[in-house]
Amino acid sequence: MSRKGDCWDNAPTERFFGSLKGEFYNQLFPQSKAQGRRKVIEYIEMFYIYSVEKIS
Repeated sequence: MSRKGDCWDNAPTERFFGSLKGEFYNQLFPQSKAQGRRKVIEYIEMFYIYSVEKIS
């Protein structure tokens, strides 16, 4: 569990959601909830593949 003042615990999560938010604000908003869900899943897969390739 995180302790008060320990900022490193949330850094990866904040980076991911900050990137996700930035990408979606630059694109069109989804027309339906299902389309939005698909776009988020596609982004997660793309983010993960890029992270794995960057490490390798």
